[in-house]
Amino acid sequence: MLVLALDTATPAVTAGVVELTDDAVLLRAARVEHDARKHAELLMPAVQAVCGDAGMPLRAIDAVVVGAGPGPFTGLRVGMVTAAALGDALGVPVHGVCSLDAIAVDAAGEGLLLVVTDARRREVYWAAYDESGERVDGPHVQAPAAVAERARELGAVAAAGGSAALVGLPARPPESPSPTGLVAVAAPILRAGAAPDPLVPLYLRRPDAVEPGTRKRVSA
Repeated sequence: MLVLALDTATPAVTAGVVELTDDAVLLRAARVEHDARKHAELLMPAVQAVCGDAGMPLRAIDAVVVGAGPGPFTGLRVGMVTAAALGDALGVPVHGVCSLDAIAVDAAGEGLLLVVTDARRREVYWAAYDESGERVDGPHVQAPAAVAERARELGAVAAAGGSAALVGLPARPPESPSPTGLVAVAAPILRAGAAPDPLVPLYLRRPDAVEPGTRKRVSA
């Protein structure tokens, strides 16, 4: 099975072609660009590039896996809307996975791990994982100081993700989800051939934009 993996939940724009077999997750091609303000401009060129690098047309894709966050609204929706559009155009299933889970797949090791990414507004997104990479707490959005205190309570020994340095733990790579990490999270569902759940972005907080209220009167 050939899977297109996408993620725009962090400042990195990630695209990759991954081959999923009965017992392995094999990277065929990957592109990662770092620019938090150009997710929309960079994603589709990256998709076309990885298909070219893998020596296959886009129509050869059997499924799409996309990071569903948590992430800032503007960047996250680029990846999710693109994934949904590609799935519809190609007639293939689209599976959303937690982007923090994908980072944990690559970073998991001895001891409890935190995955921490930038949420802006002086906050971070985070979740905790056991040695097998299974999530045991989160995802949440909090100030780094609060996360550092929670890390001590949980007994975490390391952190991964782009904001790992903010919580006072030894840092592990990677800073953003890899294509293989994204597909590894979705692998059980993909191998079972199960229908995907609806795509639901993990924003974790309300958007800044609100509906306008009643206009103020300018005369008595």
